[in-house]
Amino acid sequence: MMPTYILLCRDKADHGALRAETREAHLGYIKGAANAVLLAGPLLDDDEKPVGSMLIIEASNLDDAKQFAAGDPYARAGLFQTVDVRPYRIVTGELAKEKA
Repeated sequence: MMPTYILLCRDKADHGALRAETREAHLGYIKGAANAVLLAGPLLDDDEKPVGSMLIIEASNLDDAKQFAAGDPYARAGLFQTVDVRPYRIVTGELAKEKA
């Protein structure tokens, strides 16, 4: 079983247009790594507008997880203000059942 990591990415303020422009490339990147990506979706503000991204991925190690985050078209386009990549342990819920 591969280690699991959470990627918490916060958009730069007022970068909605850049997010929209690079969305298809981002989705293609995520779909291309479907075996590694356990969960992915946008972080939303109170008005339900995207303000970041959150992913749970499997990777061989922390460096590989960081490389995956850096390769995201959103990251390459300069959308993110911050990207936090942390080891994560799935303990309960549907993803825990799938990994058992």
